[in-house]
Amino acid sequence: MSGRPVPSRRTVLRSAALTPVAGLGLAACSPGDDGAAAQPTAPVDLGAESEVAQGAAKLYRDQNVVVSRAQDGSLKAYSTICTHAGCPIKKLEGTKLVCPCHGSEFDARTGEVLHAPATVALMELRVDVQQGRIVATPGA
Repeated sequence: MSGRPVPSRRTVLRSAALTPVAGLGLAACSPGDDGAAAQPTAPVDLGAESEVAQGAAKLYRDQNVVVSRAQDGSLKAYSTICTHAGCPIKKLEGTKLVCPCHGSEFDARTGEVLHAPATVALMELRVDVQQGRIVATPGA
């Protein structure tokens, strides 16, 4: 024997079971991933129109959408899937979105990139108010 301990059958099987999971985690946030699976694909009821104040933005984490209201009262909506690596953005600081994966920053009012590594703006969504509720739909 070489003097090194031999791993138990349980250790070998546990390692084999965890390996595919780790691989999926990396693939979900690899450069070039457009995050399409997490983008809204149908109209999404986000809540009461009154939830978004003038000059402010509201992040809807579970739906991967941010909605902002301009001073004139108009609404804009964007997907919060980072265009750099497809990570869902879950942090809104005022009107700035911050991606947790690589630090990209976006303006929640325009979708524009404020800080790299992302170079492409967020995907704009169509936003309507229906019976006092905000509804976002893919395809601006």
